[in-house]
Amino acid sequence: MPNQTSDQQLLQETAALVRGIADQFAIEGQYVLAEEVKSGHINATYLVTYELENGECRRYILQRINEEVFKNPLAVMRNVECVTSHINWKVLRRKRDLGGQTLNLYPHKTGRFYGYGEGGGIWRCYNYFEGCRTHDVVGNTRQAFEAGHAFGAFQDLVSDLPPDEIVETIPDFHNTRRRYQTLMEAVERDSCGRVGEVQMELEFVRRNEDVIDRLLRLRKEGDLPLRITHNDTKINNVLFDMETDEAVCVIDLDTVMPGLSLYDFGDLVRTATNPAAEDERDLGKVEMSIRVFESLVEGYLAAAGEVLNEAEIAQMAFAGRLISIELGMRFLTDHLNGDRYFRVHRENQNLDRARTQLCLARQIAEREEEMNRFVLKVARAR
Repeated sequence: MPNQTSDQQLLQETAALVRGIADQFAIEGQYVLAEEVKSGHINATYLVTYELENGECRRYILQRINEEVFKNPLAVMRNVECVTSHINWKVLRRKRDLGGQTLNLYPHKTGRFYGYGEGGGIWRCYNYFEGCRTHDVVGNTRQAFEAGHAFGAFQDLVSDLPPDEIVETIPDFHNTRRRYQTLMEAVERDSCGRVGEVQMELEFVRRNEDVIDRLLRLRKEGDLPLRITHNDTKINNVLFDMETDEAVCVIDLDTVMPGLSLYDFGDLVRTATNPAAEDERDLGKVEMSIRVFESLVEGYLAAAGEVLNEAEIAQMAFAGRLISIELGMRFLTDHLNGDRYFRVHRENQNLDRARTQLCLARQIAEREEEMNRFVLKVARAR
């Protein structure tokens, strides 16, 4: 779980609330203190410390689900419970896991894995991973391999969990055809008078319309199986051991839903191969690192290669291109609609985000054949 906490103590009222909620979970020992976790921007998260009778201290993550973002928090909890329980069951059967640790929920006094706070809201308690950290940017190819392996292992671990056991909490999340149509509707309305300044971006999207439906079509034809997917495969959702820099566990399961494995791998490529900021204004800094891509492939296939079919492997190079286009369309749509969905801190920030994604998609397209040859070589060597 996130491991950056504030240096300031919580306000007395907040501290009392957190302590009262923490004591409702099956935590051993006596409450000592709580600190706010500063990393993460959606849920309210606290690191709570308990002391055992022998003086040993243990820490736990206490979290309130953001109901503004997750409109159906009970469905989110059902998904998280289902996936964590299955992964732990699988690990016990195999007698192995990524790095000796797995994500666990602690039961509430009601017997559920969540509770309600005095002021409302749904709270949960996770185990805390001591000696771990996250990375916001891939620092080297070893980290890329480890991240790829972690998300590949996640896909392997949930591969035999039926997708209909999981609730689709964000309908049409990766429906690229609908994303395209929504963009074209925004262009038609031009409610903020911004269409004139984005003609180059719109031309690029329209030129790529022929690939928008590729994965949707393969899914419809039965070539791509519906799986349980993470749907937020950024490297900062992987915990790394501070000493060895090896991947320990995949975290942040709130967006787990039925989907295609290629959506997860594509989003990992999109976020990991480009060192530039998501809203980078200088597109000269946007660069798809082929070496990082190759390490992602090696790690992912080392862990998930046995569960993926030929069609999934054949589209791995393309997946990063598609997800980059998808995010580019989403940012561009929001820019045209007046920045209603993605939070902005300056003028044209969503437009800069769109341009960065479309630039990355262009670079992936230029090297897609080379990337695909590498994927097939790694897959055949297994």
